Amino acid sequence: MLKRLALLLALLVALAAPAPAAFAQGSLSDSYSGEELVDNGRAFFGSASQGLASVVERAVSQFGQPNGYILGEDAGGALFAGARYGEGTVYTRNAGQYAVYWQGPSIGFDVGGDGSKVMMLVYNLNQIGDVLGRFAGVDGSAYVLGGFGMTVIKRGPVVMVPIRSGVGARLGINVGYLKFTNEPTWNPF
Repeated sequence: MLKRLALLLALLVALAAPAPAAFAQGSLSDSYSGEELVDNGRAFFGSASQGLASVVERAVSQFGQPNGYILGEDAGGALFAGARYGEGTVYTRNAGQYAVYWQGPSIGFDVGGDGSKVMMLVYNLNQIGDVLGRFAGVDGSAYVLGGFGMTVIKRGPVVMVPIRSGVGARLGINVGYLKFTNEPTWNPF
């Protein structure tokens, strides 16, 4: 399983393309409806999208309609202390699409590894650059084969709700952060 996770991480790094150097400025106010998010998520997640509608519905009922979202892939592993790496594309109505990368450490009662497709709903996004930086949160996992899961991470007024569908074996709860950058890096801090 660890060999498979390492191969997935290597593939992600090999496919990583340089991101745009500058992000567009301005206010991003147009939001996405729950139905649009579910449709885009189904196209992205494919046959694994059975539980997506209920998870998106829960996020939209708690936080409202997001004005951006990220579609990507990530992988992580932990033995009490862990790390997660990923890459994706930020989608907005007003500012277009931009490549983004994330990495971050975690610590807690957490053991295992996973690889996931990720849809992150982004709230209170004023400019694309607002997605860059460290977003802290608590994550819990309990699966052997796979499934959908939702967490919440926050930095200032910007809230992200990562929705993951993946495979692996992971059990536990941890505290950590994800650092979003416009360049890939192996440094999780």
